[in-house]
Amino acid sequence: MPDLRVLVVEDDPVAAEAHRTYVDRLPGFTCLGVAGTAARALQVLARGPVDLVLLDMHLPDGHGLDVVRRMRALGNQTDVVAVTSAREVAAVQAAARIGVVQYVLKPFAYETLRDRLTAYARQRKAAEAGQVVADQDEVDRLLHPATVSSVPKGLAGSVLDRVVQLLGNREGWTAEEVAASLGTSRITARRYLEHLADQGQALRTQRYDGRSGRPKVEYSWVAES
Repeated sequence: MPDLRVLVVEDDPVAAEAHRTYVDRLPGFTCLGVAGTAARALQVLARGPVDLVLLDMHLPDGHGLDVVRRMRALGNQTDVVAVTSAREVAAVQAAARIGVVQYVLKPFAYETLRDRLTAYARQRKAAEAGQVVADQDEVDRLLHPATVSSVPKGLAGSVLDRVVQLLGNREGWTAEEVAASLGTSRITARRYLEHLADQGQALRTQRYDGRSGRPKVEYSWVAES
């Protein structure tokens, strides 16, 4: 199957570049462009074929769900994955009602998006191959797809997402502070922080508290704003 063509719709330049980079890192996907507004997104969609839209909900000229509604009104059935900080239950339910296939909360680790897009590609390939469902359980899995976590061995996806959320909430966390917030050991917290730093999603800096000669390493989120 040829690469799936992805349009990133995100008004924040830092987040847009991060999402574009994430997509291009994924085998089987290619980012064909970035749109910073609802109007620009609709222009790109009208110009040529797009397989998937990574769509933020809060755009400067409209809501992401209105973009999807406009797409459908124009007969455009391109699949949409919401990539957003919108956490309202009503927003999630509204997205599901108009056919948004995945809903990913920002900030997130690269692995989170990778797992969801991989699951999406697997479903799409099965549909294009004309596969049929065997039973109700398979129908349920199609309607509510589970993702297989691909985080490194020894790390838990749910904990990694919690660490990402902490880093996105404020600037600068030490391993001790993350451990206290999560209720884990400092060593465990540091493993997750170091993983994010190695992936280029967290920045290591030195914090000097003035009380001791040895600085502490603190971590800040850099892939999203």
